[in-house]
Amino acid sequence: MSKAENETISAAPPVLWWLRAEGFAVAAATGYLYFSGNFNGWLFAALWLIPDLSMLGYLGGSRWGARCYNLFHSYATVGVLALAGLALRSQPLLPFVLIWCNHIGVDRFLGYGLKYPSAFGDTHLGRLGKPKPAENPPSAPAPPA
Repeated sequence: MSKAENETISAAPPVLWWLRAEGFAVAAATGYLYFSGNFNGWLFAALWLIPDLSMLGYLGGSRWGARCYNLFHSYATVGVLALAGLALRSQPLLPFVLIWCNHIGVDRFLGYGLKYPSAFGDTHLGRLGKPKPAENPPSAPAPPA
């Protein structure tokens, strides 16, 4: 892997805050539209985690896993489904679009961004998890004698 492939770029404040606020706005709007549309709450609960099955792509390695995860956690993918539903005049697709979009919005709000192929925890919103300890931590000063 080249040095450029190994480096990751992530959002920093205040851009990070805007991206998380955007995720919250999408989650709130899609949740409101879903439940005000009198769609089945059990369907929402049953399907909400389905996009996370894309993490199974990581069984094929981090590059393949990132591609699968990003495909199913992209507003573009769910947007294509929404446009297909409109073009086909398919009302039954609407609840699936809203659930899927809600899932992505909540993920983005919580900091689970699109993945880089370097590692699952490397996202466009920053590194997931606790920071790794320094390899060579500075030594503590010796106590006075």
